[in-house]
Amino acid sequence: MVRLVLFDIDGTLVHTGGAGTKAFSRTFSHIFGLHHGAERMKFAGRTDVSLVREFFRLHGVPESRENFRQFFDNYVFFLDHILAQGHGNECLGVSKFLADLVALPQAPMLGLLTGNIRLGAEIKLRRYGLWNFFVMGGFADDHEDRDHIAVAALQRARRLLDPQLDPQEIVVVGDTPFDVRCGKFIGARTLAVATGGCKYGELEQHRADRTVADLSQIHAREICLR
Repeated sequence: MVRLVLFDIDGTLVHTGGAGTKAFSRTFSHIFGLHHGAERMKFAGRTDVSLVREFFRLHGVPESRENFRQFFDNYVFFLDHILAQGHGNECLGVSKFLADLVALPQAPMLGLLTGNIRLGAEIKLRRYGLWNFFVMGGFADDHEDRDHIAVAALQRARRLLDPQLDPQEIVVVGDTPFDVRCGKFIGARTLAVATGGCKYGELEQHRADRTVADLSQIHAREICLR
């Protein structure tokens, strides 16, 4: 049986109406006086830290610990404000799928595997009433690279569940090739959902263990059978 299911957030669990991108732009503009560049960056599947580093390099801003701290201290404020004004929604089938998972007789632990920093993840998921489903996770606070965020999530799960937790007892759910890749990086099973920026056919090419149009197209029980 699968003992842990790890979910990406943006495009997998929720659509925020671009709140993260807008919060990035507003932080760069209001805090650093940098008004252009974010609109040319590709956010899907990236980690928050790598995106900030790219923008700093684009504008010659020192990549100091203080500048990163200043960015994220203000980013979460703008993110919360923008989400409160936005028109986002959870992705199709998410609430039922999560509820069905936790209702299984041998329910897996639910966690997150995301490029968001932890507080950003919490702000987004609380807005849509989903945060309390998740017990643990791997976040951009753990590492700049998504593959190593997956490693951090695996290590954390082994501390919580079982030191001998087999990666094949884990399913990683995400909407981009990056999610499929990081799941494979730790030896987990992968479920790709075409609810984000990638079309179904594109996702299929990355050979997740299962690819679906959205989470209403698969029953929770199906992903928990090895």
